[in-house]
Amino acid sequence: MKVSLLGFAAIPDGQVVDDPHGGHDLNSPVSSLATPTPKPLAVHGSYEGVWLSRYQYHSSGRGESFAGQHFVVVLQHGDRLTVRSLPGSAASSLSMDLTVDGAVVTGTWVEQTDPTGYYRGARYHGAIQLLVEPTGRRMAGKWVGFGKDMDVNTGPWELTFRDASTSKATLDQYNTSPE
Repeated sequence: MKVSLLGFAAIPDGQVVDDPHGGHDLNSPVSSLATPTPKPLAVHGSYEGVWLSRYQYHSSGRGESFAGQHFVVVLQHGDRLTVRSLPGSAASSLSMDLTVDGAVVTGTWVEQTDPTGYYRGARYHGAIQLLVEPTGRRMAGKWVGFGKDMDVNTGPWELTFRDASTSKATLDQYNTSPE
């Protein structure tokens, strides 16, 4: 197959071709669309602190739905939120990397399950999108991720604010099971 059939210019060996457009169509209909302006960060102030993370999932192997809960620490750097579970709050560990755009929080999650539990230390990951309530004290939305049978699963996820402090004493207080 010739490269030119894929939309590339045919270039003889050893010859350099100067493409003034850098290989891009500068007259694309997309380039005429308006560029969105960023919305203000954390309308409710900082999201830093301790939050309760709770999500629901269906276990196809057990035929039941379950809830996963962790106390998590949220750190904020501009429009980026880094979320990490407190190690004593659950047998699994959870992390999220999120971006705030007004009242919309979008990102990815990773959970390393309990090595001695039903999933035997399996690592699951996916995407998440949350909406921040007007109070700024609760985020609720949906997660999406893969299942063991090559299927795509989804379910509700919420973060509920608990404490603005990230001091050692506060983290020690929440380093326990939320149940």
